[in-house]
Amino acid sequence: MLGGLLLGALLPGAQAQEWPGIRDGALYLRAQQGDSLQVDWQPAWQAEANAERLYLQAGDGRLLARRDIAAEEVRGRQQWALRPEDGDQRLEIPGYSFRRYRVRHADDTAALFEPVKLHFCAELPAGTRLYFRVRGGERALLAGKYHGGVEGLYAERLSDGHSLYLPLSRDLHYRQSDRIELPASTEDQVWSLRLRGRGKAAFWLDGSANLFAQRPEHLFSPELVPGKVGLELHGEVLGPTPKLGVALPYTPPEAPELLARLAPRAASYYSFVDAMTRNPKREEQFRPLYLNQYRIRTDITLLSQSGRRSLLAVNEMSRGGLKAWLDGIVALGGKGTHYLALADEPNLNYPDYASFAAYFARMAPLLREHPGAREAGVRLAVPSSSRLINGPSLNGASARRGLDWAQQLLAEHGEWIDALSWHEWMVRDLRATGVYRDAVRQAAQLVGLDERGRPRKALLLGQTNLSSGNSVSPYEQETGIAALWWASVAINAAQDGLLELLDWFPATDNENHFKGMIGQAGDGRYVLKPVGEAMVFMQRHWQEQVLRLDNDAFEVDVLAMRSGARIVLFGVNKTPRHQEIRLRGEPLTCRDQEPPRLHLLSATAEPGEGRLDCTEQPWRFSLPGETLFVLEWEAP
Repeated sequence: MLGGLLLGALLPGAQAQEWPGIRDGALYLRAQQGDSLQVDWQPAWQAEANAERLYLQAGDGRLLARRDIAAEEVRGRQQWALRPEDGDQRLEIPGYSFRRYRVRHADDTAALFEPVKLHFCAELPAGTRLYFRVRGGERALLAGKYHGGVEGLYAERLSDGHSLYLPLSRDLHYRQSDRIELPASTEDQVWSLRLRGRGKAAFWLDGSANLFAQRPEHLFSPELVPGKVGLELHGEVLGPTPKLGVALPYTPPEAPELLARLAPRAASYYSFVDAMTRNPKREEQFRPLYLNQYRIRTDITLLSQSGRRSLLAVNEMSRGGLKAWLDGIVALGGKGTHYLALADEPNLNYPDYASFAAYFARMAPLLREHPGAREAGVRLAVPSSSRLINGPSLNGASARRGLDWAQQLLAEHGEWIDALSWHEWMVRDLRATGVYRDAVRQAAQLVGLDERGRPRKALLLGQTNLSSGNSVSPYEQETGIAALWWASVAINAAQDGLLELLDWFPATDNENHFKGMIGQAGDGRYVLKPVGEAMVFMQRHWQEQVLRLDNDAFEVDVLAMRSGARIVLFGVNKTPRHQEIRLRGEPLTCRDQEPPRLHLLSATAEPGEGRLDCTEQPWRFSLPGETLFVLEWEAP
C-alpha cells in the first residue's frame, strides 16, 4: 500500500452510504470534511485463482494508495482516509474482477459511479435507483446490455416526470447493446434511473458524462486538476526492447498494404496438425511471404487443429503435423528464430496438468530428433498458457495457473525448454496495466538470470488483448481506448528489458474475433483502427535497447530507449487529464542545430508536434490528455 493514509472507522454519528456489488468501475469521491472510505470484498467466481488491485487517486492524479489483494485473500477489508485537501478522489476497481466489492462512506461525501461500458459493471439488488445529469444542449443516449441479470432500464426526468423504458435484449452478440435517445433540452436536466431485475448490470451514458449518484444533490463534475510528472533518465542499459508483433492468419494477409504499415517485427501463428497431415506444404502459402517480404524473423507457433480445436493427443495426426511443420521451417533456410508451443493454452483446454504433461513428454523429443531443426532456428516454448500469474477463466482455475504449470514443466524437462511463453487477457483497465510488468518480472524470476542479467529462457508474451475470445467491446476495440491500452502494455512489458516478444491478437478482424488492429469499414474496405495507427507510431520510433528511467507518475507511462546515439522516450498519457512533464538526468542533449523533437499522437490518431523547453534541466513540456508521445534527440 502506498501513501501515509490514516485508517479508521466511519466518522462517529455519520450515516453511511453504500455501493454494493461493484465488479468493474470507478467512484469519484468529494469529501466535504474528513471521512473514511471502507471497501469490503467477497468472492464472485474463481477469486482464489486471481490476485487483484485497488487504486485510490488524488484529484490531481497522484496515486494515494494501492491495495494488492492476493489470490488467497478471497474476502477482506480495506479502509482509507478521505481528505478534502486531496480534491476529487477516484477509487478504481479494475475489471474483469473476480470479486464483488462493497464501498461505504459517509452520507455527506458526494460520490459518483462511473460504470464500464458494455461489460457488466456490478451485481445489484432489485429496486436499485440512481441519478444522472444531462447538460443543456447534449444529445445523450442511455444504453445497457443484458448479462443474465438486470433486464430493463427505467429513466424519469425529474423536472416533469417524463419517463422512458429501455428493455434489454437477450439474444444480441456480445459486442451489441441496446440504447435509447433521451430528449434534448436547452437546460441541464436530472434523471432518475431505476433498474428492472437484479444481478449483473450493464448501463451507461453516451453523449453525456457517464456518472451516476445515489442522490440528486450529489451530482457534480469531477475536477481534473493538471498532473505533474517527474522523470529521471539514466544511461544504464537494462536490456533489449521486445519485438512488437501481431498474430497472423493461416493465409496470406487480408490487407497486405496495411500489414506493411504495421511493420510487425514478430508474429504469432497457428499450425493445424490435421491440415498439415493432409497437405504437408500447406504453410508454404504464407510463411515464406511473412518471413521474406515482411521480414518477420521472430515468431511463435501454436500447434492446434482446424477450428481452433486445441486438445491434441499423441497420435499419427499430431506427429505427422509436427513433422510437416518442422520440415517447412527447415526449408526456410535457417532465417530467424521460430518458437513452437506444442499446444494452445493447455491450462485452459486440457483436463489437468498430468494430461498435458504426458502429451508434452512424448512430443517434445521429436523437435530435438528432427534433422536440421535446431540449426533452422526451431526452439521449444512452454506453456503458452491462458494468463500467467492468475488462472484461466475456468472452474478450478487455481490448479491451472500458467506460472505453476511452467514451473512443473521446467522442473521435469528443463533441458528441452528454450522459452517461457504465455497469453494475457482481461486486464481491461488502463490504470491496471502495470500487472504486465509484474508478469514479466515473475516469469524472469522463475527461469532465472544468467551472469549478464538476461533470462536463462526467452520470455514470450505471444498473444494479448483487452478481452479474451469474442467478448469484446466496440467502446474499447474501435476507439482510442485500445490505442492507449496497447501503448501502456508495451511500455510496462518492456520496462525492465527482459521480454523478447510481444504480440497483439489478432492482426485483422475476423468473424470470431472483432479485435484486430485492422478492421473493415462499412463499404468493405480494410482500415487501420486507432490501435493500428498507434502501432504504426510506435514502430516508427521503437529502438533497440531499454534505458533505466525513474517515473513518479501513475497516469503517464514512459519507456526510455536507445539505438546508438539516438535516444527516444516513448510515453502515453492514459487519462483525459492534462499533464506537465519535467525531465532530468543524462544523457540530455539540447542543440540549436539539431534540437530534440516532440511528436504527439492523440488516441483518435491525430498527429501533432509539441513544444519542448530544453534550455536547462529539467526539460519541460506539456502533454494533452489521452495522447501518445515521442521525445527524441541525439546523444553525444
